[in-house]
Amino acid sequence: MTDTTLQTPAERGPLPLPAAVARPLIAVGAVGTIASAFMSWTWTSDFPGNLTIYGYPAGLQILALVAGALTLLYVLALWRVKGLGWLNPAGATSPVFLTALSAFAVCWFTGIAIAVDLGGLVNLDPGAYVAMVASLLPVLGALALPHPAPGTGLKGYLTKPDQPRPGTLSPLVERAVVTVGTALGLVVFTYGIGIDDDDSETFIGFLLICVFAAWGLVHAGLLDRYTTLSTRHKGFAACLAFVAAVIFPFTQSNDHNANIGVNILIFATVALGLNIVVGLTGLLDLGYVAFLGVGAYAAALVSGSEYSPFQVHFPFWAAALTGMAASLVFGVLIGGPTLRLRGDYLAIVTLGFGEIFRITVNNLDGDSGPNITRGPNGITQIPDIQLFGFNLGDAHTFGSFTLGRFANYLFLMLIITAIVVLVFTRAADSRIGRSWIAIREDETAATAMGINGFRVKLIAFALGASLAGLAGTVMAHVNYSVNPQPYQFAGAAPPNSAFLLAAVVLGGMGTVSGPLLGASLLYLIPEKLQFMQNYELLAFGVALILLMRFRPEGIIANRRRKLEFHETGQLDVPAQTTLSEDTAVTKAGA
Repeated sequence: MTDTTLQTPAERGPLPLPAAVARPLIAVGAVGTIASAFMSWTWTSDFPGNLTIYGYPAGLQILALVAGALTLLYVLALWRVKGLGWLNPAGATSPVFLTALSAFAVCWFTGIAIAVDLGGLVNLDPGAYVAMVASLLPVLGALALPHPAPGTGLKGYLTKPDQPRPGTLSPLVERAVVTVGTALGLVVFTYGIGIDDDDSETFIGFLLICVFAAWGLVHAGLLDRYTTLSTRHKGFAACLAFVAAVIFPFTQSNDHNANIGVNILIFATVALGLNIVVGLTGLLDLGYVAFLGVGAYAAALVSGSEYSPFQVHFPFWAAALTGMAASLVFGVLIGGPTLRLRGDYLAIVTLGFGEIFRITVNNLDGDSGPNITRGPNGITQIPDIQLFGFNLGDAHTFGSFTLGRFANYLFLMLIITAIVVLVFTRAADSRIGRSWIAIREDETAATAMGINGFRVKLIAFALGASLAGLAGTVMAHVNYSVNPQPYQFAGAAPPNSAFLLAAVVLGGMGTVSGPLLGASLLYLIPEKLQFMQNYELLAFGVALILLMRFRPEGIIANRRRKLEFHETGQLDVPAQTTLSEDTAVTKAGA
């Protein structure tokens, strides 16, 4: 199809340009975007990133360079250039449009930001104008490309085409692909977390390119194939992810980013516990953050703080078990009388429990009640953890690397997160896990099949509470103190119940990596965009609305499998799927 006159109306793009003209237009614009990154975009270094130097991209120029390169690669893949077919196995034109849109968004956002921050278009150098014009050309060219989906307009370009079955690769090559994907993920995360907190412009550009580029990879079928390979080599992929997380502290030159990493892992661990209750069992818990507070306060009371009324100093393993046990007991005590409720009634009761916990610890100050928690002042001066003779509060040197306090706690949280992931996966794949899923899908039908719904839900409630308590023990030591302020439903700085629930829903309910990704995004974005702190709940609401509209299953959807039988009658689980993983496990067991 080289001319629009040879195309049916359903195959034409929104713009009346021949495909023979559209593709060169995209390539020229992509090359121009790349070239503009080596030019000066403004005359003064007052704009973040220092975009004044010729021949040396920096800040947002690097992001424009990456977006332009991705656009060029995808249009070359559409041209069937040898060796690039793997970039677009679906053969769709939408990845070209989306990657072009990422370059356009970064370049135009930068130009507008320079004009607004510095006071007028006069502050733009020629490189900025070249970038804005050049980045517009691929968008126009991509809109002129025919799309295989029915219909015209933007809707056709944002409709995901049918994905072809992946080719056969050797296990060694598949593991190499998983390794490269993990390394790229580490590079992207390290770059994003390394952006200065006061450089909000660069971080917004980073988010723009991540959103549109990831969207393009989804439409190209690359993420589906990578997920299939990771699922096929699940143990290998998990080990690589753990190794990448271990490497992360060695890539940082300051403790601040390591501190962000520690908090992300703490909140991700708590979100995984909530995922058992919400994602696997289908129970809406709006007061889950209280279990994190129970674990934190229990550990603070027995960890040797001079403000603790008990004046005892347990080793960390004993304090962790104390926090888990306290949260477990509270989970059973709260779940026992309430889990016979369903839906909105259960949500209201759990919300009330969260508020009761916060008010109670706020009043145990010696005036309104016994002096146990010191009320609003909290329990302070909690000592650092000591493990195997190492004080995690001290810096340690390994060769040429010096790891500070937060890097030490990051390693500890990595171990705890690995334990929680193992517990989650083993529980989800067990008989009790299939019972949770049955309760989630239809509690009445599950009860009719002989499942004790109350007992199953109580186990989920107790297990999720104990995992949150374990994370709370570490959080108490990391922060040196505990106080009632964070343990609210919403409004306070993370963690809060709304934050944790949003992490599970945004990331993907019922999955392992979904809450980890959701917690990372919801903690990192407000941390880097300080000017949006007053609009945090508004941003969360908008994000949830957009996600429910365009991807209701979450960023990382629960994998689906298609059950087929070989001629021998042996059950086969290929990469392309139609049934949910949970359904597949249930039918396989049947």
